[in-house]
Amino acid sequence: MKLCEHCNKNQATVHVTEIESKDGVQEAEEKHLCEVCAQGLDLPHAGSSKQTMADVWKLLQVSAKQMKRVASLTCPHCGMTLEEFRRRGRLGCPKDYEVFAEAIGELLERVQGAREHIGRVPGVDDEAVARLQRMAELKRDLDTAVGEEAYEEAARLRDELISLESVPDPEEAE
Repeated sequence: MKLCEHCNKNQATVHVTEIESKDGVQEAEEKHLCEVCAQGLDLPHAGSSKQTMADVWKLLQVSAKQMKRVASLTCPHCGMTLEEFRRRGRLGCPKDYEVFAEAIGELLERVQGAREHIGRVPGVDDEAVARLQRMAELKRDLDTAVGEEAYEEAARLRDELISLESVPDPEEAE
């Protein structure tokens, strides 16, 4: 008698086998759960042994249709297919990012754990980035002030810009 791998209390009555394909190699992972934990994990049809073969067949047909639809995606600009992208690991043109957005998102989520970058950029000094952004803003404002012949404002902006430019860059000091 196996115990539930989740709660380690009840008898495992739900046995789930997940098969993943990684780099062309299929790996099977088995989970043995009690009915309560399986329902808590929101597994499809957990605890329901009365699922008919007709229900299973319908589910398989829907999945097959979705897979065919997704696999048949083709970029109208360069002609690259989703299958070709998966094989090559590279996109053919900038439009591919839009055409294959869902597949790219799933790939990023699987590889990185999220669809977008969260957190800091490695090796970047936040203060230096903020200083550079402020300097760019000052240069734009300075150009505008000179164009509008607001010379006192332009002088103030110039002085602030010179002050920021005189701050040593930590990377150059090394």
